Order: sequence, then C-alpha cells, then structure tokens
Amino acid sequence: MDTQVRHWHTLSIDEVAKELNTDQATGLDSSGVLRRREEFGSNVLRETHRRSPWKMLLDQFKEFMILLLIGAAIISGFVGEIGDTLFIIAILVLNAVIGFVQEFRAERALAALKRMSESSARVLRDGKIETIEASELVPGDVVLLEAGNVVPADLRLIEVVQLRVDESALTGESVAVEKQINQQTQADVPLGEKICLAYRGTLVTNGRARGLVVATGMQSELGKIASMLSENDDIKTPLQKRLANFGKWISIAGVTICALVFGIGLLRGEPLVLMFLTAVSLAVAAIPETLPAVVTISLALGAHKMVKQHALIQSLPAVETLGSVTFICSDKTGTLTQNKMHVTMLYADGEQRTEIGTINLSSGDSPWVMLFKALAISNDAHLDHQGIIQGEPTEAAFLQIAQQAGLNKAALEADTPRLKELPFDSERKRMSTFHRSGENVIAYTKGSPEALIPQCSAVLNANGLQAIDRDALLRQAENMAANGLRVLAFAYRNWDSLPESELPEELENTLVFLGFVGLIDPPRHEVKEAVALCKSAGITPAMITGDHAATARAIAYQLGILVNSDDRVMTGAELAQLDQHAFEALVTSLRVYARVDPSQKIRIVRALQSRSEIVAMTGDGVNDAPALKAADIGIAMGKSGTDVAREASRMVLLDDNFSTIVHAIRYGRRLYDNTRKFVRYALATNSAEVLTIFMAPFLGLPIPLLPTQILWINLITDGLPALALTAEPAERGGMRRPPRPVGESLLANGMWQHIIWVGLLMAALTLSAQAWAQHTGSEHWQTMAFAVITLSQLGHVMAIRSEKESLFSMGIFSNKPLLLAVVVTFVLQLATIYVPVCNVIFKTDPLTMHELAICLALSSVVFFAVEIEKWLIRRGWLYRPRKH
Repeated sequence: MDTQVRHWHTLSIDEVAKELNTDQATGLDSSGVLRRREEFGSNVLRETHRRSPWKMLLDQFKEFMILLLIGAAIISGFVGEIGDTLFIIAILVLNAVIGFVQEFRAERALAALKRMSESSARVLRDGKIETIEASELVPGDVVLLEAGNVVPADLRLIEVVQLRVDESALTGESVAVEKQINQQTQADVPLGEKICLAYRGTLVTNGRARGLVVATGMQSELGKIASMLSENDDIKTPLQKRLANFGKWISIAGVTICALVFGIGLLRGEPLVLMFLTAVSLAVAAIPETLPAVVTISLALGAHKMVKQHALIQSLPAVETLGSVTFICSDKTGTLTQNKMHVTMLYADGEQRTEIGTINLSSGDSPWVMLFKALAISNDAHLDHQGIIQGEPTEAAFLQIAQQAGLNKAALEADTPRLKELPFDSERKRMSTFHRSGENVIAYTKGSPEALIPQCSAVLNANGLQAIDRDALLRQAENMAANGLRVLAFAYRNWDSLPESELPEELENTLVFLGFVGLIDPPRHEVKEAVALCKSAGITPAMITGDHAATARAIAYQLGILVNSDDRVMTGAELAQLDQHAFEALVTSLRVYARVDPSQKIRIVRALQSRSEIVAMTGDGVNDAPALKAADIGIAMGKSGTDVAREASRMVLLDDNFSTIVHAIRYGRRLYDNTRKFVRYALATNSAEVLTIFMAPFLGLPIPLLPTQILWINLITDGLPALALTAEPAERGGMRRPPRPVGESLLANGMWQHIIWVGLLMAALTLSAQAWAQHTGSEHWQTMAFAVITLSQLGHVMAIRSEKESLFSMGIFSNKPLLLAVVVTFVLQLATIYVPVCNVIFKTDPLTMHELAICLALSSVVFFAVEIEKWLIRRGWLYRPRKH
C-alpha cells in the first residue's frame, strides 16, 4: 500500500477503500492497526536532531572576526590593558547572546507546528467508535468529524453532511470550504480545490463527516510543510556576509602591517620590548572590535523604533536585511487588501451601477428594490448589540450595501419572516430562503451565475417580466468578473403557499432573474502610495495569492504592481509546467502569481535568490512557513497569522499592512548607511594610527605614540563617537535610490579612497606636529602628536555624519548623542594632558596654550578637508556611482 504518490481525490470511495484495504462499515481491526503502525509509524511530525542550547551558544564564537577579537582580548590583557580586555569580552558576550536567541527561536518554529497538530480523534475500529490520541491513527482508519474538530490526519471523505472546513492556515483561503464526497477528474489541482479531501491541522466549522485516513505524520500535507521547514538553512543577512569578509580583510591587513612595524623598529635599533608592545597595541587598534557592538546597537535601536511603526522584529539582523531588499513577495488578502469584502458593482434592469446614490429605490416592486430586499433578508449576517455587522464576509458585505441603501433588516424580517431555507452546497452552487409575503410566500435564490441563470425563465425589469437572454446575462457576469470581482446572481419566485418539498430541483426552477452583485476585497488606501515608493526605491513588489487570476490581476493593476491591465499573471498550474531553468529566466519579469501552493512559494523565492535578488516574503498560514524561512526576510502577519508562521519569520507586521514593510525598509537603509559611517570612521582613524607609527622611522622621527596612548585612542576616541553614530538620522533621499548590489563591497562608492587619503592626512598632521615640536626644542612632542591624532578623529566623526550633505546644512545639534560623545571625549583627552595622575599613566606633559592652539588648528584641517570632499561629491565631480 503506497500512501505517498496517489491522487486520492481522483479515486472513488470504493477504490480508496480497496486501495487501503479497509471496511468502511467496521473500520480496521486491532491486528491491522498494529501492522500499519509498524509500516507507517506514529501520526506525529518528526523533528530534526536539535542542537543543545550550549552547542548553539558555542557556535556563536566560530566566526573569524570573533576569534580574532578573542585573540585581541587575550593580548590586551597580556599587555596590562584590563579595561580593553573587559570591553572586548562584553562585546563578544552581547554578540553571542543575540545570535543564540535568534537560532533558539528558529528551533521553536517546528515545535509550534507540532503543537498545532496535537489532538484527539474519534475513530471506527472493530465496528465500534472510540476516542484515541491523534498520534495513534494509521492509514485506513475511519475517522468521524464534527463541528469544532481539528482534522487529525489527511482524509478522503466518504460521508458529509453540510461539512465546511476552515483551511486558511494551510491554503491561505479565508472562506471555509464546502466539502463533498465525489471523486474529481483532474489530478493536478491546488490543495484548496481538492474538495473531497480534508487535511490535518484544519478546522471543521460546520456539519459532520466520515473519512478514510490516507496520509499520516510526515506524509500528510502538514508533514510535508514540516519537512520543508526543517530543510531550510538559516540565511545570513547581506550585512553579516559583508562584515565577515570585511573583518577577515582588515584583520589580516592590520596584523601584517603591525608585523612590518615590529620588524622595521628592530632594524632601527628600537628596544625589543617597546616594539613588541607597540606592535601588539597597533594590532589591537587595527581590529575594529567595536564593530559588532555598533551593529548590534544599531539593530536594537532600529527594532525598538519599528515597533512604533507596527513592525515587530524577531531577529535583529532582519532590520538590516530590509534595507537590502530588492523584491517584496506579498500575500494579497489583508496585506495589500482590507480583508473585508465590499460590494463595488451591481447590475439590474439592464443597467450596471457602481454608486448607490444613482439607483432609484422609490418604486416598491422595481428590480432594484427587489434586489436590495434579497440582499438584506436572504442573508445570515446580523447586527450585534453595538450595531456592528457580524457574519461570513460575503453575507456581511450584502447587509452593509443594503443598509447604505436605507433598508432596515430587522423591519424587513418582521414584515417578511423567514420560513425555511435550502442551504448552499458546492454541487449546485446556490442557496434559497423562503419568506412570508402577505398571504403568500416569496423565495429568494442566490448563487454563481452559471448555476443560477439556467434555472431562470424570465427577467424582471421596470416594465415587468420579460423574456430572458441567458447568453447575454452570462456575458455580463463574465465582464464583471474580468474586473476581478466575485459575481453572484440573484433571483426570486412567488409561491401561493410554503412548498412542502425539500428537493432543490423542485424548488429552484422557473425563477425570475433580478440582478448581479459584484464583490471584491478592495486594496488598502495607503498601499498604492507604498507600492510607488517601493518602485522609486528600486524595489520590485510582487503579489503571490491563492485567489483567482482575474481577481489578482485587477487588484495588482489598481495598486500599480502591474503596469498594464493585461500584463501576465502566472498561475500555479502554469508554474508547475515550467522546469527550474525556464522559470529562473522568467522570474524577475513576473509580478503576480495566482493559485499557488506552498512548495511553489519556496520555488519562487529560490528562483529570485538564484538571480541575486534579496527577497522579502509575507505570509500568515502554516503553508507559508517554509517560504518565510527560505526568504532572506520572512514577514508574518500579527493579526491573522498563525503561530507557526510567526515563529518561522524574522519580522511580524502588527497591523498586517504592506505599508509597514516600506517604513521598515527605510529603517533598514538607515542602518546600513550608519554602519558604513562607522566603518569609514574606524578604518580612517585606525589607518591613521598605523601609518603614523609606520612612517615615522622613514622620516627620521622617533615612535610618536606609546602603547598606552594607542590603546586609549582605540578604547575612548574610537569608542564613544563611533557608538553615537548609530543615532544618526536617515540620509535625505534614502528611498529614492536603488538597493545596493548584492556583491557590492562595504567600501564601495568612494569609501576606500576616503579612508586612504584621510588616514594619510591625519598621519601627516600628527607627524607635522611632532616634527615642529622637536624642531623648536619642545619636550612635549609626543603629547602634541597624541593630541593632534585624537582631536583630528573628533573633527572627522562630525564631518562624516553624511556622505554628501554638509554638517552646516544638517545642523550640529541634529545628532545630540554624537555631539555629547565628542564633547565628553574632548574633555577626557584634555584630562590625559592636564590631570597629573593621567600624565603619569599616559606619559604626557601639560601643553602650553600656544602648543594646544597649534594642535587644535592642525586637527581641524581634517574636518574642513572632508567638507570640501563632500562639496565635490555634490557637484558630481568625485566618486560618481557606477551603473549596474
């Protein structure tokens, strides 16, 4: 017996029972259950081998940059700089905790999926009904379902009574599915269209049923999703990848230069111990150990601010990933749309209307009045005690439009009370209600146009009953549906008295056609602007939905996702026919996907990633979880999302709004910009320290800086101002530029040139101060060199707050934390020069006012030089961006 590859929905009930070797009347016997449990195992979701929390924590220390920082901490302790050692250790611990929490959360996603499916089941065995744990089910079991049950395994339904199942968590369809037992002819159809099957983890909302278990455990549709969820490896963010490469490069370069400094010093006859300590100090200074702290703080600040924008960040690196996004694959319902059905088009009396105010409702028996009465009373939606409409979305939309037209449902029901009804079923696709009308009875029928119009024998218009043109009415319905509307037809029939028959074929015929009603889940008002902003920022929005192609096309065109109303929409069936190579050739040109299944969502994500796109994927159901995890950033819905989707995602939209993603992208770009500013600052200043000591011997000068002074600069000057850069506001025009290319270096767009010339300039200014002091016979030459290089860095950090904009136009107070950090660092630096205790520790001497003025003048050159560089950039004369 093979339960893995059969298309169970295409087999008749008897064929399924024969395939499973099951007696529908008595179920399996005890020996059959035991044999099948040995063959198929328990009905549980298997979990991959979990790493222990300790293993997860230790894995955080394997990165090259982290290992180098551990080495730097050990060396700092060796040379007596305990403060530096403790600072580096604190950064390492913070970084490890962040990574540990991120990975621990990912492990919980599968556990949430497993919890979701835990339930009991009523089963028929040995001719008796018993309640067992769902984990004990085996293929071939006969399971009994009723309203409120969670379906315990994948079932082929063999008996249904008005069964409706909420499959939204699995398929994304928000409306409960009407189930039936007849076999279907087409094998390759989406999960939501296999209406004779019920799936594990879905919820029975109405009716009762019996079904044969056809798949359990990991072979169920829920199990397949669990498999995909466990297969996906964690995706490193673009910044993590860049920082890893950057850390290796700068660390290797720094250590190499420090080795050269050590060798050259020895060749010049400098003391061995002094040169060793100097080289070690330079090595520590060359490694930007504050980089992990700066990134972590930036991420945390961004995550905190995003909560106010209704975006909850569950994985801190996701903040930066948003700034790199090139494709946003968004679900339609509730994210791009309001998740609330609205009537937007009506047809009656040969006319199509979109405005209620243009409809004449004064005549009591006109087609329009009759249509609105049908909308109000052939309807199970109702008003609660607060006057809010409650009920199924379509019914609620009908009642809302009737109220807007001035009809009072309570008054109408008192005047024309309901006597009986024929409920909707998926075979005839209609429903009818019978109401008292004076001494007689009137029946209203509504349903799909193709199911209702053939039952009509006349049309009601302003002149009374007219002959029906069924083909013309069906064309009208098709025209409305082409606009993305869900179209329902309405009709009525007068009866002298309440008919006794309950047979639809006897009651739903010779009807009088009233009109059509077109509904749609309309776009959110703010989303169109957000889509336009995405496009201006070089980000491509794409829609992936389980809805029909016509509806998806209409919504996408209204929102601007599609440029033309006839642009291509790819369906899940079409996608299934394409091999991966052919799909990858098309994927960047497609904007809308309709009727897709979970595995196809992952396929879309991976195809985009294969074309070097950074992909954000939204989702709310269990079916979305694998794609959310596979995407560069998975975004779950906070209001409508399942626990499984939220656990698999890196960000949760608390308001389920597409516009919130765009706000988050703005923060992501700001983070990356601020990280670049830190790298610009750290490398320029660190290179200045290395170049100062490296060049001094070639100019015949003694070593300008002592090991303690180098470590002071590294700890204080590089520390406080650098951390304060995380509070820098967003650059102007940040959302009017394209995303940075995936392979772009962190040092691109003129940064490496800036680092080189600023480092050389700082070194030249420092050595100039030293040379001048020695030339004039001053004994304070080392203190002056120490002051110039430190104060130059403070001027530099103020100048690089923007890559293009002048500090004078930005305002000196627009980043108060940075201004405070610069002031505090300036005061601390003066303390090392003028406080006696510090003179002993740092081997400095108090400078005269004349010497201090020279130091201030020389150090200010860096600030004005960078301002000139930015002026040249604004003029387009420097660092012109390459076209990609």
